[in-house]
Amino acid sequence: MIQPVGEPLFLRRGAAEARIGTVAAALRSLTVGGADLTQPTPDDRPPASSNGIVLSPWPNRVRDARWTWNGRPQQLDITEVDRGNALHGLLQFTEYEVRDRADDQVTLAATIYPQHGWPFVLETWVRYRLLDDGLEVTHGAVNHSADPAPYATGTHPFLRVGDAPIADLRITVPAARYLAVDDRLNPTGLPPVDGTAFDLRGDPRVGDLALDTAYGELTLTDVDGGRGTSATLVAPDGARTILRQDVAWGWAQVYTTHQYASPDGPIDAVAVEPMTAPPDALNSGTDLVWIAPGETWEGGWELRRAEA
Repeated sequence: MIQPVGEPLFLRRGAAEARIGTVAAALRSLTVGGADLTQPTPDDRPPASSNGIVLSPWPNRVRDARWTWNGRPQQLDITEVDRGNALHGLLQFTEYEVRDRADDQVTLAATIYPQHGWPFVLETWVRYRLLDDGLEVTHGAVNHSADPAPYATGTHPFLRVGDAPIADLRITVPAARYLAVDDRLNPTGLPPVDGTAFDLRGDPRVGDLALDTAYGELTLTDVDGGRGTSATLVAPDGARTILRQDVAWGWAQVYTTHQYASPDGPIDAVAVEPMTAPPDALNSGTDLVWIAPGETWEGGWELRRAEA
């Protein structure tokens, strides 16, 4: 029987293990020493609430599924019907091909062809490579079109710190601004977090938050010899899951549902989703990358576990 999620690919390096799905290049599980860094998805189930999938060639939403290119209106398919938007790009139900594979890493590739509201050809890929304490992820795209093509990407991991209750985790996201939204979750402004319930710089408890919010102006620091930013979840025993983003990933979406729907019933979860551009970037142009014909873009992020 054909799996509805594609072939699960198993990776191992020392105490680190991961399962990758070929549909949407989804990160289906990640553990270090048996401790979960992400909310696992069973092999025979599609990811619930987009858990772990790759978002390309845009993350989050495009307002009304419409944007303009060279003065010409473009109408994407509406994939978030209740809000009238185009959600999570064009690859969330696409089967990627395995380009390279080893015991501790795999590269998956998928091509985005011209379609409703998208007149470009982009070859995209994502490489998952295990580290001793986590996972390094590199995303890339090359433009095979005759014109420069817009591009942004993101991913949608629900995070854990072992088996610690989600509500008891402390979260830090070093962001100076958050994206205000309307009732359809489309952007209306980028106010500072100072003095608001959106400020995640002081280790608030996840159980005290109710967010589906994009964050910008992330503080950059020196991370493993390069510039980047880090968000952290800390368990009551001091163990941590750390999300590190390089300078190309200037945004993070934080989703503190505490419970999200799955085939097995509600599951406690918190998502911290690295993004290269904010919601509706095809319209705003904010941090949108324009890839010239024949040129390539690459950028990445990591998930790591730190013991108490």
